[in-house]
Amino acid sequence: MAFALAHAGKLLDKDTGLARQQAVEILRVVPGQPQALLILAVAQRRRGDIAGALSSHRLLVALQPGAFAPYFQLGQTLSNAGDATGAVTALQRATRLDANQTDGWRLLGDHYRLLGRTGEASHCNDQQIRSAVYHPELMAAAEQLCQNRLPAAEAGLRDYLKRFPTDFVAIRMLAELASRLGRYEDAEQLLRRCLELAPNFTAAERNYALVLQRQNKVVEALAVIAHQLALEPGDPSLLSLKASCLVKIGKYAEAIAIYADILPRFPDQPKLWMSYGHALKTENQSAAAIVAYRRSIEQMPELGEAYWSLANLKTFRFTESESEAMQTQLARPDLGAEDRLHLHFALGKAAEDDGAYALSFQHYQAGNRLRHDQIGYDALDTALAADRAIRLFDAPFLRRHAGAGSPATDPIFIVGLPRSGSTLIEQILASHASVEGTMELPDLQAIAKLLGGRKKIGDPSAYPEMLAELDAAQLRGLGEDYLERTRIQRKTDRPFFIDKMPNNFFHVGLIHLILPRARIIDARRHPLACCFSAFKQHFARGQGFSYDLADLGRYYADYVRLMAHFDAVLPGRVHRVYYERMVADSEPEIRRLLDYCGLAFDPDCLTFWRNSRSVRTASAEQVRQPIYTEGLQQWRHFEAWLDPLKAALGTVLEDYPA
Repeated sequence: MAFALAHAGKLLDKDTGLARQQAVEILRVVPGQPQALLILAVAQRRRGDIAGALSSHRLLVALQPGAFAPYFQLGQTLSNAGDATGAVTALQRATRLDANQTDGWRLLGDHYRLLGRTGEASHCNDQQIRSAVYHPELMAAAEQLCQNRLPAAEAGLRDYLKRFPTDFVAIRMLAELASRLGRYEDAEQLLRRCLELAPNFTAAERNYALVLQRQNKVVEALAVIAHQLALEPGDPSLLSLKASCLVKIGKYAEAIAIYADILPRFPDQPKLWMSYGHALKTENQSAAAIVAYRRSIEQMPELGEAYWSLANLKTFRFTESESEAMQTQLARPDLGAEDRLHLHFALGKAAEDDGAYALSFQHYQAGNRLRHDQIGYDALDTALAADRAIRLFDAPFLRRHAGAGSPATDPIFIVGLPRSGSTLIEQILASHASVEGTMELPDLQAIAKLLGGRKKIGDPSAYPEMLAELDAAQLRGLGEDYLERTRIQRKTDRPFFIDKMPNNFFHVGLIHLILPRARIIDARRHPLACCFSAFKQHFARGQGFSYDLADLGRYYADYVRLMAHFDAVLPGRVHRVYYERMVADSEPEIRRLLDYCGLAFDPDCLTFWRNSRSVRTASAEQVRQPIYTEGLQQWRHFEAWLDPLKAALGTVLEDYPA
């Protein structure tokens, strides 16, 4: 009997059909045998027979009311059945029966998160870490992690692993620590080693998928998620992670389908409703996105990001009651900084729409101050980076490397500052029959980061100077690497595609070396209009300079200085589009743009707003309508407060557009 049970248990991860058959045979001989019943229930769930699994689980619970496993497995099955409340009840019972079972705390925490009960979810995370360790040293490290004493935890774990290098529990804990510090590459390597040692360590594999997703390694993340979903097909946390991966590679329709499947089963998930709204917005389903955002707010009235998401539609106008609701939340002394800053940005938009410009600026300034204090941006770092690029990419250096790089002509890079009109240029070009629009791609920056060789934040970067050490074959290899990295973003067979990451202006030299035939378009807008538009825009990530008016002015000036250098050493290499000229006289500007790209004139470029493609940036709603002039002078309403910006811009403001 013991051999038969062990064999059936091993079959669960290999062939659920055979596992089910073996369990049935055992139960025929020994009716009500608990372990066989458990194997049968798990096999039934994994084969999609939820009703049968629930029946088996309930019989098992009646036979073993004081055991952990029956309630834990019942919780998983109720989760797959869409009964979140029942799953939580079963998992609560399981963790009360045995508080040292890591999987019980993990699954209970997942469900609390899905229900928006973040405090209880955090408690489960702490219990999950504690329950996974029994050694005194690891227990101490776990306590330090729970208390966010990360340096002490790291020192203890590294010392322990020197003596016990194959302890996969300690390795996973160190990976969790690296992830919290944003050292995702380190976390990835640690989790890969963890899974080599313990291939069935489900919690570590889920961590691995999340770390891959955070590094935009979406293909790899989806493969890990697929493996997990093969074991637990209806798991909502895995499905939501899959949806977020699909969004990253532009598969919005598939992501929307997943959200539409999860949310009816687990409707009380404010942040998932918000993610659903983001995907709907990108797919030009604004009305449905508004419904999703408002549903999110109904469930979590303090969720400032949901309010900001409504404001970020640009064409949306808050009702008076919504503005009052935001003010009520803002008055709460217990409101977190993230919610507070998002509410300030949203209220700034609401007041601006009402013409209350002084109040609007107060909110924008308050939101920016909160974010600025969090990120620690230093304008000197940007100036020094521009200096380094100017020193390296002089005319003799560029002549020596002429002819290197990949000969591919596919990419069209649109660079500049955020809110400079780059999305308009992208939409115009993506309306051409030969050009595919994608999104702001992180791949060139990832290559630059890799070349920099930094092991951790604060280390000096070898980029861009190390480019001088590369030969023609290596530069060509980097160009081919970029093309391979971006291939997943391409959904059509059009010969050209757009990479609209604005910050790539720092990498014009790199682009020229590795992709010398790629087009580079500089989107430029009046400095006060562009910078103030960025100041009132809360960016999800990557624009640390935008939260202070003086920082914005210095950044814009450094951008102009760097682009002027490339105009001098590579005359004609970069095509500049001035937003004001595009708005004032579109057709000649569009024709010049197409000529630079080597594209025949396509009349669809003149009616770009009819293009139904997905648009992910803040200007999504604006480029779905004909060109309008209202935005050109909006900054003038706020001019009384822009002196720090003007001072930082200096002669760049006086000389614009020259």
